[in-house]
Amino acid sequence: MDPYKIIILSIVTISLNTEALAGHAIGTIDIKSNYAVSETIDRLESALKKKGMTIFKRISHSEGARKVDMTLRDAELLIFGNPKAGTPLMQCQLTVAIDLPQKALAYKDEDGQVWLSYNDPAFIANRHHITGCDASVKKISKALETFSRAATQ
Repeated sequence: MDPYKIIILSIVTISLNTEALAGHAIGTIDIKSNYAVSETIDRLESALKKKGMTIFKRISHSEGARKVDMTLRDAELLIFGNPKAGTPLMQCQLTVAIDLPQKALAYKDEDGQVWLSYNDPAFIANRHHITGCDASVKKISKALETFSRAATQ
């Protein structure tokens, strides 16, 4: 490979990793929300319920911090899933069950911007070396994109 191409690819890779480390986690999809943290999670929960998804738990990390006399910017986690979507992935590679059910985090960053973040299904599939389930991963990715759009815009 051309040495200049190697240098450019290295710079791009470092830049992408630095951005992820500076603000967002590697392997997550992060979407700016037009709403407050609680409203973002309310909207996500509503969209999920309309499609028959199971809501397992809603956790306010900032409320938990207050209970132990600590402070934390607004942050709420929603745990949800659907066996019709998750089971095919687990049939391909059972270890993926450690990343299921799905989770979405709404939080306020240091600048006051609210974000909705969730694990990228393609990243999860790669992490667990899942092969032969591309259609399931694509379907889950599309659904999460749709639900996130409903929650944030």
